[in-house]
Amino acid sequence: GTRNTATRLLLRSPHGSPETYTQNVAGVPMTVLKTSIIFEKKWLAIQIDAAAACPSLEGSVSSTPNTISWFLPRHIDPLVSSGHFRLLEVHMGVDGQRLDPPAEMAARGYTLSVNDVYIVVEIPIGAVGGYFKSRVQDDHYYTYYAIEPMLEVLWTEETTHEDTRYKVLFPITTPLLVSNSQVIDNTVSNGRGCLKCCFGPPWAPDVALMNIAFPSEVLSVADCNVRGFNVLEHMSPNSSTKVFTLNVPFTDRVVLQMSEKGVTVYSLHLTFGLLVLPEFAPFSHTAYLETKLMDIVPPSVSGGCDHQSFYVLVKYGTLNFQTVVGKRMLTPVLAQQYGFVENGTHTSFAVPFTAPDVVVFEAVEGSSIRTRLEVVLRNPETNKIVKEFSMACSFYSTLTECFPNGTMTALAVKLESVPSLNPSQLTLRDPTCRPSYSDDSYAYFVFTGSSCGTTRKFLENMMLYENEISLPAELEMNRESKADEPEYELKVSCYYDINKTHAVAFHPRPRRSEPYAKNARGELQITMRLALDDSYSAFYTGDDYPIIKYLQQPLYFEVELMRSSNPEVSLELENCWATLDEDRTTQPRWNLLINGCVNPVDPSQVIFHPVLADARARYPSHFKRFEVNMFAFAEDKDNLSRQLFVHCDTVICDARNPLGGVCNGQCSNQENRIKGQRRAVSDGQTFTHVSSGPILVN
Repeated sequence: GTRNTATRLLLRSPHGSPETYTQNVAGVPMTVLKTSIIFEKKWLAIQIDAAAACPSLEGSVSSTPNTISWFLPRHIDPLVSSGHFRLLEVHMGVDGQRLDPPAEMAARGYTLSVNDVYIVVEIPIGAVGGYFKSRVQDDHYYTYYAIEPMLEVLWTEETTHEDTRYKVLFPITTPLLVSNSQVIDNTVSNGRGCLKCCFGPPWAPDVALMNIAFPSEVLSVADCNVRGFNVLEHMSPNSSTKVFTLNVPFTDRVVLQMSEKGVTVYSLHLTFGLLVLPEFAPFSHTAYLETKLMDIVPPSVSGGCDHQSFYVLVKYGTLNFQTVVGKRMLTPVLAQQYGFVENGTHTSFAVPFTAPDVVVFEAVEGSSIRTRLEVVLRNPETNKIVKEFSMACSFYSTLTECFPNGTMTALAVKLESVPSLNPSQLTLRDPTCRPSYSDDSYAYFVFTGSSCGTTRKFLENMMLYENEISLPAELEMNRESKADEPEYELKVSCYYDINKTHAVAFHPRPRRSEPYAKNARGELQITMRLALDDSYSAFYTGDDYPIIKYLQQPLYFEVELMRSSNPEVSLELENCWATLDEDRTTQPRWNLLINGCVNPVDPSQVIFHPVLADARARYPSHFKRFEVNMFAFAEDKDNLSRQLFVHCDTVICDARNPLGGVCNGQCSNQENRIKGQRRAVSDGQTFTHVSSGPILVN
């Protein structure tokens, strides 16, 4: 049929009309319709030739599992008869709507390209603009993807300069895609609570889940949700597909349970009933879910007390856990302190009743403290409590001591009922009498019966001294805002007998022999000093160290045997050496004296100075004086050390009983001097070490 307006002529024709024919254009079969329309008016006749060409699916469309490709000839002969033309414009759209700008095509994944023969359109299967449709055949589920792309083309003929516009809307459907229904079991093997599954191929949007059949009953989706099965539908981000999820509690009667050797098997047979809309085509899918879970055996905790500790025994179960004792995690260091023992099935440890941040003081009961220990086992992954255990015991403790001289001591402990209490703020009745020692848990007081506000009462045959420990009045007023905390007050009492007699006996006995001194080992004091000069009349004191000296500046050392008035003993130097550190055993070291002799390889050898008797040196044999030139250790070829320490081994010799070695005189053993080697010191000698330093290099 035809239709015209003042500016437009419209021609319509069915595809299969007798006037149409098929023409192969660049390998693409096209249905062609050509018409000639003549308009006559008086002496004027106008003939309009028009042509239309529609491509066929066969030959112009190819598809893969992921992409649809549409090929439209670049030169359509029935429309543009001239071989000399130019392609001016190509636009793409969907459902009759042009897609502009190109970014919109890119966002959908469409591509449009032109080569010498074809205009090529590529569309991803599942892209926006198309849709999936379901079909059921013999209870099998299939889908296909449908989309209606559009192309608008503008040609111009170079000879006649006439433009030809071409617009084609081309519905495309893919072949049927086989969609194998599957159920993914999402039940976590160590999970608790329910069987979980995800059901789908995924489905097209036109699929509806109607019911679920179990071996004993059939439930609609609404009935499943009321029953607590939690059936949900999940659409894809672009709303092109969807899946269903199902959670069924282990405890529901449709779930089968079987236990054997500590493992419980949960299984479920079910059939999903589905419809394809709007055709209401039914189909179904049968599934089987199964999961195996280790039976949960929680750990157990037990315990007891003795006179000073809590004893805890933990029996393992099937759950992993971390142990929290009081407020502290049971770390390896803390476990070692508590004597942690483990045997594969149990652990045990002992916690002292005074352990800080672990135990809680509940109350003071006479001469004992009621103390509570709390043990919590936590899941390390979820931090949830697996087991809680608490026990309380009364432990004897000396809270108050009364001494015969009237001194009294008292120990105040912080109780659970007063969590904001600061023990260091507690005082006796006299607010100036504060604790002798305190920490976060205790306050310890020392006072007398006549101080700190202590009162005295006379009772029958005894005297009572009393005091009390509490917060000062001004601090107690500040705590009134904490109405839930009681006032802290601890009574301190001491009882003394008024009349008590102790018998003391003394029996003299005649002396059977004269008193005598017994031979035994003792210890003599030896000191080492650094003199200001070689007169040895003035010395550096401890406050002068570290002492600063120039390289090669003489150092004058004096070693003295102190507190001895025996002229028969003498002080000898066995070995002297220098080190970088105060520790005399460290390396490097430089020997100054070896077995009483100067070091033969020392370029600046030790010089001994004689000691003459004077008011200070009454016994010259008790002194040794020597001179060393200041030197430094070389840390490397460019750096010298900044300090050194000098050490000596000394020997006390008895002139009446010489033991040989250095007791025969300084460097009396020539063999040792030549070899320059230290020798072992006899056990019979009194051997003492002295040191001086640090001495800094300027």
